[in-house]
Amino acid sequence: MLPKVFRKTPLAWLQVTRERTRLAVAIAGITFADILMFLQLGFKDALFNAAVKPYEAFNTDLVLVNPQFETLFAVKSFSRERLYQAAGVSGVKSVNSLYISVAQWRNLADPNQKPQPKEESAKEIDERPNPQMERPILVFGTDPGQPAFNLPEVNRHLHELKMLNRILFDQAGRPEYGPIATLLQQEKVLPVQLNNLDVRVTGVFTLGASFTADGNVITSISTFLRLFPNRKSDEIDVGFITLKPGADIQQVKNTLEKVFEPNNKKQPLEVLVLTLDEFAEREKEYWGNATPIGFIFGFGTVIGFIVGIVIVYQILYSDVSDHLPEYATLKAMGYADSYLIGVLIQEAFILAILGFLPGCVLATGLYYLANSATMLPIVMTLDRATLVLVLNLVMCVGSGLIAMRKLQAADPADIFS
Repeated sequence: MLPKVFRKTPLAWLQVTRERTRLAVAIAGITFADILMFLQLGFKDALFNAAVKPYEAFNTDLVLVNPQFETLFAVKSFSRERLYQAAGVSGVKSVNSLYISVAQWRNLADPNQKPQPKEESAKEIDERPNPQMERPILVFGTDPGQPAFNLPEVNRHLHELKMLNRILFDQAGRPEYGPIATLLQQEKVLPVQLNNLDVRVTGVFTLGASFTADGNVITSISTFLRLFPNRKSDEIDVGFITLKPGADIQQVKNTLEKVFEPNNKKQPLEVLVLTLDEFAEREKEYWGNATPIGFIFGFGTVIGFIVGIVIVYQILYSDVSDHLPEYATLKAMGYADSYLIGVLIQEAFILAILGFLPGCVLATGLYYLANSATMLPIVMTLDRATLVLVLNLVMCVGSGLIAMRKLQAADPADIFS
């Protein structure tokens, strides 16, 4: 025999499913609100994940940067002498430097490209892909003798970077740079131009695009300084510090901070010592707080939440209004307000689940399309799905609590008089 709780009439379910059109409208509205929240949260997470992707590839324990550092895409240089100072601190195994800047990429004509038709309209000529169009690309300059990246694809080709004007190309960048990986399978080296300098692509690696960099290139310090002749070799952008096995990272960090502390407290700090996690966190803080992008995505999530509340409230309020005599009858039979409110909350809960499921499925599909179009790391995650589900339940239950005022006002004497 079924327990008593399962033998009760599923009043909430019957109320929700009684009018199919209203149910469909409610599900569509909640689904729309969920998709809006999914997209805003997804793009916000993609922004952060793409921004810190290079940090995950850095081969270092501690980092030296200019105190004004906010993002890799607008670094401030400091003296290489500070890196040499760090090399003499107890517990430090080795040091390495990293140069970062943005160059203009020009892909030379694809030798395998099929000839275009002789007769083309002016519009077709304008819209024809131009293989020599310049595009900005992020360039990392490092010492090939000391691996600065923990990417096997990069480390396999480090010896090739010892030759001047050799670069490695990020195959996970935007396709507008050309089919470099495919062409490289046919040729040992591929000629391209960076800042009007002829260079050769000798290998590829996988890092990924971001909101500010559609692609990435790794080269040697010597080639980097040729690409950017205004840069000084004794001014580096990031210093990498690798510790000896067993060294306490926090202790070494504290020692380095004392070494770099200015003698005169009125003098500004010249260099900042960070762990790799702290280094990445500064990047996230920049995009989340110092730019309008993080605010926009957060605001969009709030808008989706508010839209969902309004939609569910209208559905539940209309349901209560249409069935007010029935609710009043139940009250006249002795049912307390708490029971009727419980029914209304159950309706909100049911609507939340019915709207969330298609919203999650559609958002996953939209993530896939966005990932294919933008090359950004936007995918469905369990944490994000759980967050949206919780927001969805709060949204629907909150709407039910607002709509219950109409239910509490259901007085049998007034309705049947």
